[in-house]
Amino acid sequence: MSTALYRLGRWCADHAWRVVALWLVVLAVAGTLAGTVGRPLTNQVSIPGTEFERVVAQLGTEIPSAAGGFGRVVLTSDSGAFTDEQKRAITEAMDAWTTVPHVERVVDPFAAQQQIDESAQRLADSKARLDDGRARLESGTQQLADAKGQLSGGEAFLAQLEKSDPDGQATADLRAQVEDGRRQVAEGEKKLADAREQLLAGEAQYADGLAVAEASSGTRLVSEDGRSAVVQVQFDDNAQSIAPEDRALIPEKGDPVLEAAGVTPSYSVEITQALEFIGPGEILGLAVALLVLVLVLGSLVAAGLPLLVALLGVGVGLGGAMAATALVELNSTTPALALMLGLAVGIDYALFIVNRHRANILHGMPLRESVARSVATAGSAVTFAGATVVIALAALVLSGIPILAEMGLVAAATVAVSVLVAVTVAPAVMRLMGTRIVSRRAWRRAGFATPGDAASRPAEATDRPEEHGAWYVSAVTRHPWLTVLGVFALVGVMAIPAADMRLGLPDGGSEPTGSSAYTAYTAVADEFGPGMNGPVVAVAELPATDTPRSDAQVLDAQATIASALRGVDGVVSVVPFGVSDDKETLAFQVVPSTGPASEQTPATVDGIRRAASLLERHDGIEIGLTGQTVANIEISDRLQGALPAYLAVVVGLSLLILMVVFRSVVVPLVATGGFLLTVAAAFGATVAVHQWGWLGDWFGVTQPGPILSFMPIILIGVLFGLAMDYQMFLVSGMHESRAHGEDSRTAVRSGFVHGVKVVTAAAIIMTSVFLGFAFSHLVMVRPIGFGLAVGVLVDAFVVRMTLTPAVMHLLGDRAWWIPRWLDRRLPDLDVEGLRLAEHLAARDAERAPAAEPVPEPETAGTR
Repeated sequence: MSTALYRLGRWCADHAWRVVALWLVVLAVAGTLAGTVGRPLTNQVSIPGTEFERVVAQLGTEIPSAAGGFGRVVLTSDSGAFTDEQKRAITEAMDAWTTVPHVERVVDPFAAQQQIDESAQRLADSKARLDDGRARLESGTQQLADAKGQLSGGEAFLAQLEKSDPDGQATADLRAQVEDGRRQVAEGEKKLADAREQLLAGEAQYADGLAVAEASSGTRLVSEDGRSAVVQVQFDDNAQSIAPEDRALIPEKGDPVLEAAGVTPSYSVEITQALEFIGPGEILGLAVALLVLVLVLGSLVAAGLPLLVALLGVGVGLGGAMAATALVELNSTTPALALMLGLAVGIDYALFIVNRHRANILHGMPLRESVARSVATAGSAVTFAGATVVIALAALVLSGIPILAEMGLVAAATVAVSVLVAVTVAPAVMRLMGTRIVSRRAWRRAGFATPGDAASRPAEATDRPEEHGAWYVSAVTRHPWLTVLGVFALVGVMAIPAADMRLGLPDGGSEPTGSSAYTAYTAVADEFGPGMNGPVVAVAELPATDTPRSDAQVLDAQATIASALRGVDGVVSVVPFGVSDDKETLAFQVVPSTGPASEQTPATVDGIRRAASLLERHDGIEIGLTGQTVANIEISDRLQGALPAYLAVVVGLSLLILMVVFRSVVVPLVATGGFLLTVAAAFGATVAVHQWGWLGDWFGVTQPGPILSFMPIILIGVLFGLAMDYQMFLVSGMHESRAHGEDSRTAVRSGFVHGVKVVTAAAIIMTSVFLGFAFSHLVMVRPIGFGLAVGVLVDAFVVRMTLTPAVMHLLGDRAWWIPRWLDRRLPDLDVEGLRLAEHLAARDAERAPAAEPVPEPETAGTR
């Protein structure tokens, strides 16, 4: 590997302008494709095979008008109850919203609330009519009974007459009267039976209507004080799939009209959610990274190179990802994750190469040779470390969850591009920069009177190894057992909250305080109940019948279902809101008493499922559940189930990869154990801040809740790759020192000193970038950024710089033990460049008569 990279670095240095121009062309092509064929991103999370997806598809087929997603606009009067003038302004705004692309309909809250309120009066009127009908039926029954009594008397008298005077006129007249009486009684009985049947049907419909009204009585769209109202805007597709510019038209058209009338609108997250990648937090993180680069490399010119490499790699990677949206739909979190990782690893990888190059030329190595050797040595470590990140991210495909596979592949591709840019663009730019990559002060400190001029360096100047961190490694290895126990105690305390981790997806309550989405969320919760922010949609499939169902039968089914679901603990109301054309499918909105992110909501959903199971068993009614709350629960359960298998894959990969690199069985075990400690600490800290709310004000966590469902599995994949980075750059130095003849314990210290400065800088840079994303305006990115920032800090400073040297010192030679048969079978990647060094030394020995060219002057880079 190092030999191939040596040749690549040499070629890139010799053809510097071509390399830079080629990458700029690639960037331009990627950007052009992204801007021309790329499609908008989506916030929708889809996992095929889940119940909520199946039910959504069924709803779209059977009741298309009820299948689209909803956004909410919470309206608040600035002067008490809504006035007639304000209601007219609201109507004008709703009319304007109906003209927005993809808006299917706008539900007038005042009309809907009036229907709800009038339903009680309609039921009262129905009851009065039923009471009147029942009274008339009782009176008719009594009259019929009297008529039957009279008829019976007439029939008895007729029988006597027929015996005494069968042919007389009186007998004939009485016989006609009795026949007419019988006919009237029969007609009366039929009318009475019809009336009784109508009364029973009316009573049944009244009972059904009463049941439906009672089940839906907890739902309001206008607050009781008349000061707040909720307008529901229904789209023709899932709200997250509507283009942001179309959704932005809703506040654009509504605000002027409403605010002029003294009505304050607040728009739910489904309407306001933006998809910009870069915000103030990310910019601040990059500024801190640049500051660290300047402090480490000593000049703004040198610091700009890693940043340039990172931005170029991210630009190409994200441009390619956005262009790929022409073929596949991408979630908004996918490019954000790729941007976060691409910036962090791009800066770090370029830093490792630049730092090695600076050290080489400060020790008198010719410029071109230094560039090639930097790529061969530090570039080998960069390539290997990047490969581990790529493998870990690509392994997300094994989860079987499309959105995770999408995130993993896009992020892996961006990291791969960042590595390729680092080992090609960095040597080209280093060649063009010449000796200016080292500050004048650094040249003077190294003993050069003139930058880059070997002749100006006094003969007595000697190369002294850097002593950064010598005191620290001496401290942690002086009492290694105490160090190990201290690390385990610290990480153990940090990991305690992880045992309480709950997974979910963010909602409007996770938005920044004061934002329109947060205001809408809290207003709905305060005025209409927290469950209105995440109602469950129940879709019922009725048993097949030979004849079409009547409206009364549909109402009876609605009453049965609504009553059963309303009886579940934690359900506030059940509102029927859709019937299919064939009257076989019914849709209901089930409002829980708790919000979508509440700990009690999953139990309520389980109760709804149990009630649905009983309905299927007793009445043959099949009920499926969907809605954002159900989707959150199902997605979280699916991701939590995929976590153990993915962790096993990552652990197995880490053991195998490190065994190949370090030719040891013990070192991989130590590294993997440290990785697990890092993950536990990162999980614990994220739960404490984002779920428990500790230090929430510092990190913008306005409403603590479940941890983002994707966070644990993404955190494991990313931290695995980054942990292997630091393991490579620190332990490879120890391995190299031992290979050069030092004993194992001395090699631990010298190897640590060799790499601690650049690893410290890299960890601070990466933490700064991740911490910037911890304050991102994208809610789904914040916990990932925070978890990665904590994970990098813990892994770099606690695990790799503290625990690893202590354990390696304790183990001594045993740390490098490997069975001979295994050593022979493992490939030799020469990551440290030892084989290359031997080859170059032999080459230099052959060329001994020829003097080595002196370092090129500053202008050499501009030839």
